[in-house]
Amino acid sequence: MIIYVTGGVRSGKSRFAMDLALQKSANPVYVATSRVWDEDFARRVKRHQEERGPEWTSLESERNIHLLPLAGKVAVIDCVTLWLTNLFVAFEYDVEKSLAAFKAELDMLANIDATLIIISNEIGMGVHAETEAGRKFADLQGWANQYVAAAAQEAILIVSGLPLVLKSLQ
Repeated sequence: MIIYVTGGVRSGKSRFAMDLALQKSANPVYVATSRVWDEDFARRVKRHQEERGPEWTSLESERNIHLLPLAGKVAVIDCVTLWLTNLFVAFEYDVEKSLAAFKAELDMLANIDATLIIISNEIGMGVHAETEAGRKFADLQGWANQYVAAAAQEAILIVSGLPLVLKSLQ
């Protein structure tokens, strides 16, 4: 099962996803997709790590998330934006190759018997990017988000810390 959680920066996505995971499992898994790019980002990662208690198992993977031991687990994958950044850089800013790799990875994840709470950012709701690479990435993010939302059984938009259910099994 895929539960898609999206929203803007600092909207409360991660907190919502982590609370949901703890409702579904006493021992959830947190999958960090980030690469530490600089000191500021290292501080952000550390803050996220400190927010998780001992009940969490933390795994890190920039790509190939389907290879992680997620079967039978409830896992928060945080987040699509950083995962896509890794692909975008690896494929030298080629949107088509990055999107194809992302879709293939998501398809493999969808076949794992697990509850996957996948977090993403709605970057297209903000300011238009100044650079060509920024505009390409915004397009990539939008198409990737649409793909995850279509594959998900549930989709939730977080706005100002409040969940808005977009798609539900109920």
